[in-house]
Amino acid sequence: GSPIDGVGDSKGLTHARRLELADAIRSSAVAWSVAWADCAEIDSINILHATMLAMRRAILGLQVRVDRVLVDGNRLPNLDIGGRRLDGEAIVKGDTKVACISAASILAKTVRDGMMVDCHRLYPDYGFDAHKGYPTPAHKNALETNGPCPQHRMSFAPVRNAIESVPA
Repeated sequence: GSPIDGVGDSKGLTHARRLELADAIRSSAVAWSVAWADCAEIDSINILHATMLAMRRAILGLQVRVDRVLVDGNRLPNLDIGGRRLDGEAIVKGDTKVACISAASILAKTVRDGMMVDCHRLYPDYGFDAHKGYPTPAHKNALETNGPCPQHRMSFAPVRNAIESVPA
């Protein structure tokens, strides 16, 4: 009900601005929740199903009862929650069109970025703190040099390719 100035497409915001906005969102939101699927789950059920699972977990993690769910994309997760079916709408490019989806994207990206910094502390040879999990040339080079670490999705083609190219 109270728009936060500057909330918009998270991809167009600097890292510092996302962090500022994330603090404002967490402090003023009625409720918020961030959830994820880990790399083993993604490898097991595929990226689409893992995304739907993470969305469902985020809904279940809310500390308020919701009746309607808005999702950035073209598919909805399972919205049967506690014996009732929630209303939902999938909105393509929703993070550029709907403030609450933009806010959710900002929270998700800041949590993901923090997780990548933590991964970097465990596996510094991969540069997770810089590329945040995206397959940049530096990341691909680290994969080819070192092979994958436990945080890599083995079902992702560049990781599979790296496994084949690592010297014995």
